Amino acid sequence: MGDTMSNGTQGSQWKTLDKDLGRIAHVEYATQYVARPMVGLGIALAFIVLAGLGATLFFERQPTSFVVIAAAAFGAYMAINIGANDVANNMGPAVGANALTMGGAIVIAALCESAGALLAGGDVVSTIAKGIIDPESVSNSRVFIWAMMAALISSAMWVNLATWVGAPVSTTHAVVGGVMGAGIAAAGFGAVNWPTMSAIAASWVISPVLGGGIAAAFLAFIKANIVYQDDKIAAARRWVPVLIGIMAGVFATYLAMKGLKRVIKIDLGMALFIGLAIGSLTYAISAPLIRRQSEGMENRNRSLKALFGVPLVLSAALLSFAHGANDVANAVGPLAAIVHAEQFGEFAGTVSIPLWVMVIGAMGITFGLVLFGPKLIRMVGSQITKLNPMRAYCISLSAAITVIVASWLGLPVSSTHIAVGGIFGVGFYREWHAERRLKSSAANNPAVKRVAPEERRRRKLVRRSHFMTIIAAWVITVPATAVMSAIIFLGLHAAFV
Repeated sequence: MGDTMSNGTQGSQWKTLDKDLGRIAHVEYATQYVARPMVGLGIALAFIVLAGLGATLFFERQPTSFVVIAAAAFGAYMAINIGANDVANNMGPAVGANALTMGGAIVIAALCESAGALLAGGDVVSTIAKGIIDPESVSNSRVFIWAMMAALISSAMWVNLATWVGAPVSTTHAVVGGVMGAGIAAAGFGAVNWPTMSAIAASWVISPVLGGGIAAAFLAFIKANIVYQDDKIAAARRWVPVLIGIMAGVFATYLAMKGLKRVIKIDLGMALFIGLAIGSLTYAISAPLIRRQSEGMENRNRSLKALFGVPLVLSAALLSFAHGANDVANAVGPLAAIVHAEQFGEFAGTVSIPLWVMVIGAMGITFGLVLFGPKLIRMVGSQITKLNPMRAYCISLSAAITVIVASWLGLPVSSTHIAVGGIFGVGFYREWHAERRLKSSAANNPAVKRVAPEERRRRKLVRRSHFMTIIAAWVITVPATAVMSAIIFLGLHAAFV
């Protein structure tokens, strides 16, 4: 009897021990799960600290100012946020179309962003964010430094918040809002160049509408001339090389305008001539390659997707290079202004960017992309609307064309707004096209079952929740960063001036 009781007691003890071990195992799994994002935060924090320490080594005036160390750290923080948010617009469509894996997209984007920033990034940048405030209206260099610091901090915090929420926002507009808010707090409303601000506000509408319209037009062309043809492969042999030639010509024009300004001054006419020459050469090379690749392919849409795969990857890589060349200034522009003001005791509208400042910007964008980029890449690539290589190719092509048109018109546009506008354009075009085909089928065949309005709404090809979130984030970016920047400036001014 006693043995039986002792055995029962031992059994219950073993059960209790098993439960305790199970709980410990769950705690270990939970700790591992929580630690995973903490690793990314830890690496990002280490890079920010190293950027600040690096400023002590490379800043030419000794002893190194605390202001420069802090500005370098916040510049690194801003660059990380640009990598986490902005780069998704270039790589998201290619990943969503399954032309690239997430790992492949991150490697290509990291290399191309860094190369664009270091090889083709502008050596002179308008640090007052394209003339938002007049430097002469700021009373002294110390006030100017705190204004730029406030703009850097507020824009970085806003982009960080947008990334956490899952909204791709314009880092250019975040910096513009930050500079405007700090400028108003420092020198009043008269310091702001309101015509420039009006043009930027107009670009909120023009950028996505133009990008979406061009992307939808290319998709309509592909559907009419390739997808809906009886012999899809023959049509693809005729038109895919033309589309690849257009892509090469457009990117050559874009990079000639944006990327070669450090080497030689190129006007729009010369850039268009370079684009025409490279586009024609690319067409001549790609035509036999597409013909050879299409041999033996089945006459169906899956074959067409394969033909667009490589051009899509190349366009995503070129977009990343161009983005690195153009947008790294968002991270390092205010930092370069602070370095210049601290080094020479004066402030100016344009300054040369030191190499070490450019390196902070390029490396920060890369770290941000690798550590935090996948969330926005997935959202842009697959959660707004369903993409395939043909649709994603139209989006990449429209992004480059829209930037060229906007540069020609002198409009300060956002690459984020253009790329996401292209995705919306493709999605809404598909909705319209599907609705039109459904009505046509119903008109030609009365036996076709009509779809109820509720079911039709459920079948929408663009997710309305993401659409409204992104539009709201776009609208409030400038006012939100302006208010944040003004508050931060007043705090810094009260504490240090």
